[in-house]
Amino acid sequence: MGRRPTAGRIPSARASMETGMVPRLQGLSPLSVQHVVAAAQALDAGRADEAGRHLADALALNPDHPEVLRLHAGILSLRGEHAQAIRAMQRAAAQRPQDALYHNTMGTTLAAAGEFDAAVAALRQACTLQPDLAIGWYNLGVMLIRSVRFDEAADALKRAVALAPDHMLARTQLADMLRVGGCAGEAAAEYRKVLAERPWVGMAWWGLADLRTSQLGTDDIERMHAALRDPRASDDDRTATGYALASALDAAGRYAEALAALAQAKEIALRRQPWQASAFSAAVAAIDAAFTPPPDTASTADLGREAIFIVSLPRSGSTLVEQILASHSQVEGAGELPDLPLVIAEESHRRRMPFPHWVGAMQSADWERLGRRYLERTAHWRDRRPVFTDKLPNNWIYIGAIRAMLPGAHIVACHRDRLETCFSCYRQHLAGNEYSRTFPDLASYWRDFDRSTRHWAEQHPSNVRLHIYEELIADPPGCIRALLEFCGLPFEEACVRFHETKRDVRSPSATQVRQPLRADTARTPRYGALLDPLRAALDLPPFRA
Repeated sequence: MGRRPTAGRIPSARASMETGMVPRLQGLSPLSVQHVVAAAQALDAGRADEAGRHLADALALNPDHPEVLRLHAGILSLRGEHAQAIRAMQRAAAQRPQDALYHNTMGTTLAAAGEFDAAVAALRQACTLQPDLAIGWYNLGVMLIRSVRFDEAADALKRAVALAPDHMLARTQLADMLRVGGCAGEAAAEYRKVLAERPWVGMAWWGLADLRTSQLGTDDIERMHAALRDPRASDDDRTATGYALASALDAAGRYAEALAALAQAKEIALRRQPWQASAFSAAVAAIDAAFTPPPDTASTADLGREAIFIVSLPRSGSTLVEQILASHSQVEGAGELPDLPLVIAEESHRRRMPFPHWVGAMQSADWERLGRRYLERTAHWRDRRPVFTDKLPNNWIYIGAIRAMLPGAHIVACHRDRLETCFSCYRQHLAGNEYSRTFPDLASYWRDFDRSTRHWAEQHPSNVRLHIYEELIADPPGCIRALLEFCGLPFEEACVRFHETKRDVRSPSATQVRQPLRADTARTPRYGALLDPLRAALDLPPFRA
């Protein structure tokens, strides 16, 4: 997935006091107040387990207190227990319907659960109730970015910075928007300004590293080491800084040190939310089985012909494929759209059961309804050009649903060398991709992706294509012609000169796709035997010099 921004967490004890936390604590004993304040501080630092320990006694004694419930919702959300978090937050907000901070927390809780539309609505309500709530405007900006509403996002982030000039995450997000707009120099300057004031802000360090156009030097490496030791840095800061440090060490050829920095960052992230590889594999198998055999779509065979889905693991060349297609006169490159998962989530809410349990009850008319709902949500992407791309990587999980909803759509599944792909995912700071924390989890996730996409390509060769990155590198014109033909598009020379196309690219590969193709992109040989544990996890032989 692309570099998704992360919504702000529960405000710290100090911030909460400044936004009226003292009245919110009424009805609690002095000891419970101490526990709540300590829990808020731990939660602000992203330490769910520590926050849970602090809050446990207060929750046992005050199970219906709104502020206790609000913090409890934050802890559940960090642990990935999203349904329980939303229920707890609904109970809290019902008691404080005019409290902006409660709507803000509701928004971040919904966001973590993937309910983007509801999250935006909750955060707008927070900003309406309290127009000077900087954290509300910041979180709204983050959610609008994730909803691919960039102009609105920029306005919200600017509002946050105007209200709180020291809101470094909002300033970093604005620098990110400069980066994806192709203004690398301006973005670097903004990141540097943030770090001049707050040298421990991890996302600013990662922003610099992710630019890939400016070298992080020896001085920067020393400053990042200092940032990791800074007591003012949160766990989120240390994680992001660790990834940036690894990138700088990699560029300096210090590969063992780079891996050590990554391991340290992963260890911090793992404390928050481990990945359940076996449960995920079972879920993917259940989804694929639910669409085998596929639903009858003969009556709507052309529905969705205007959509091209690009699915992949991160770092597999999906941004490159979108850039090639978006260079065509008939295609709008829309980026990573949230609409397909949201439409599926809407149906889950309507039927009051999780996906894919309701698949067996669907009729042809139901699938057509969902397909038209998706096209309705994405209609504005066809204002200028008749065809659009949806590049949300994790949509590979929903290929069966796409075929049922939009049988006329084309799906391009991007594959790249498994070792290169998994190591690139391991090195990239990707919010929400918990599977990338360990080599065994990465290998398991890759196998799920590989097995599922190959299955659907075999079942539906006219609508699902495996696009092999190495084949594109070996024969760009031939591979691009085949890609366009698969998508029902006439050949255009501009697609071969994709690097000349001017458009915003919102992914970690933004810099690369503005350059011609290069054959020397393999990174794993530089690490040699250091990556043998990853090779073993992927059932590959050890490194041979």
